[in-house]
Amino acid sequence: MQFAFTEEQDQLRDFVRQFLEEKSAEDTVRELMDTEKGYDDAVWSQMAEQMGLPALAIPEEFGGQGYGWVELVVVLEEMGRALLCAPFFSTSVLATSTLLCADDADAAGEYLPNIASGELTATLALTEENGRWDESGVTATAEASSDGWTLNGAKHYVIDGHTAGLILVAARTAAGVSIFAVDGDAEGLTRTPLSTMDQTRKQAKLELDGVAGRLVGTEGAGWDTITKVLDRAAVGLAAEQVGGAQKVLEMSVEYAKDRIQFGRPIGSFQAIKHKCADMLLEVESAKSAAYYAAWCASEDNDELPAMASLAKSYCSEAYFHAASENIQIHGGIGFTWEHPAHLYFKRAKSSELLFGDPTYHRELLAQRIGI
Repeated sequence: MQFAFTEEQDQLRDFVRQFLEEKSAEDTVRELMDTEKGYDDAVWSQMAEQMGLPALAIPEEFGGQGYGWVELVVVLEEMGRALLCAPFFSTSVLATSTLLCADDADAAGEYLPNIASGELTATLALTEENGRWDESGVTATAEASSDGWTLNGAKHYVIDGHTAGLILVAARTAAGVSIFAVDGDAEGLTRTPLSTMDQTRKQAKLELDGVAGRLVGTEGAGWDTITKVLDRAAVGLAAEQVGGAQKVLEMSVEYAKDRIQFGRPIGSFQAIKHKCADMLLEVESAKSAAYYAAWCASEDNDELPAMASLAKSYCSEAYFHAASENIQIHGGIGFTWEHPAHLYFKRAKSSELLFGDPTYHRELLAQRIGI
């Protein structure tokens, strides 16, 4: 059992951080979040062709690099730190995990090589208007015919749903919840971008009216697959939250050192010292939770469900608290649109609710450990 990053993983972190400092600076983030598409095609191509990031955790047999979840979490942490505007999470966490967990070699063989190369972006369409993350929330339907499967219903809050070339849709058949692959430009599919609090991560509403879909995995076994995917998504999001929390901690400490009030840095005042100390404790604890959950995901062991919920609940609260304190430490300037503090605050709040809030995951954790 290894609880320290290897030299190769540290080099990966440095490489990704250097790239994102150049390609995901604050000015770039603000520019992209104001566009409907939400990301730069050229940067996405660089991430795929030069850095191989979409291929990182895809097995070599499907055109990937064959690394595991620890490496993926390193990358996601840096992306959260930089507020990267790109369809990486939707493609490389949600869609890739779904294709790998569905135990469908044909579907994986068809889609994963194109995802690994960066030619295909993808996402998972699960949540509906009810906003539920459990099996009962899936009401979209799929009916079999001589020509295949036909899907009807609506999906809400689909990450990058308005641009994804492949959409993996959770729909209900006579056998239960199943997963279907739908082309992004399929006939009968209407995609509407949503106005959300956090515009650095685009979401969309998808309406399916007689849309053709391909069954992925076994009919009726879709919820088992989605449960595994949601656990991995929770781990990936926790890593992003750790990256964002570390960044706002650094912003707070730097400002506390530089801002002079009453003839001395405000960091010398006890109230500011305590805020920074509390933030440091929470951020370091969040790292421990996220990293251990990443190891569980990499090993695919029995601890993963519990650790995923633990990491998601703790990292959500740690990030939101750190982002809030960052604004308080900066004072009036931290509340302005021109300051980056609010960008992290909005990402923190949005991420806190995504895949279930801390209360939801604490209840899930209690069930999973038998309390």
